[in-house]
Amino acid sequence: MLELLSAIILAIIQGITEWLPVSSSGHLIIAEKILNYQSDLTFNVALHFGTLMSVFVYFGKDITDIFQDLLKFKFHTEDGKLGLFLCIATIPAGLIGVIFKDAFESIYTNLSIVALGFGITGLILLITSLNFRIKEAKLNAKNSFIIGFSQILSIFPGISRSGTTISAGILLGLNEKTALKFSFLMSIPIIFGANIITIGNQTLPPELIWATLVSFIIGLLFLHLMYKHILTSRKNLRWFGIYALLLALIIGIYLTFK
Repeated sequence: MLELLSAIILAIIQGITEWLPVSSSGHLIIAEKILNYQSDLTFNVALHFGTLMSVFVYFGKDITDIFQDLLKFKFHTEDGKLGLFLCIATIPAGLIGVIFKDAFESIYTNLSIVALGFGITGLILLITSLNFRIKEAKLNAKNSFIIGFSQILSIFPGISRSGTTISAGILLGLNEKTALKFSFLMSIPIIFGANIITIGNQTLPPELIWATLVSFIIGLLFLHLMYKHILTSRKNLRWFGIYALLLALIIGIYLTFK
């Protein structure tokens, strides 16, 4: 019973933190240690599959329009261009993730690395939240590649994928809504690809459908909150930055006196 409760808590944490700029991987590592719960590969894939489906549902029309224009080679349309930019943005992290997969897995549960990751996330978010003038820019191939390159940082546990990519977009001059939407859509190929590499030709066992469902429902709710209400202003990133820095400090103190 306790094991099931721990698994449900992890599913809820995944649903909440996947779309918050505070690193879902880092929170899952901490939660597993606190709950003394050792999740397996298929369980983690089930959780990520749930939040992946939430972005498919939330941006369903946008995704359909992008695919239609790409398949028809309509690269001059707004959706066609967005599809190309998403492909460009996926290349850097995709290549690094595949090449250095084993190296990153070896440090994945290291709490010192997690604390450092939260610290880096916090600093990035605080810098982005500052009210300094940035020349307004539109999404293009160059900006897409830079945002995609920033996504490489999130391979390290504790560094937020959404936090780094949203921040990169805003610092490049994109408005909050554009940076937010591009970051969330970027999650589809990178998470989908990571799941394929991780699970291979295996299939998710039917008994884990509940984990996928819980992370999906919670993920859909928090995706809506982030996109429509909370991350509509760059200033709100400061609260997530402060939270990440405090978390890094707490983990650091814990490791020091352990």
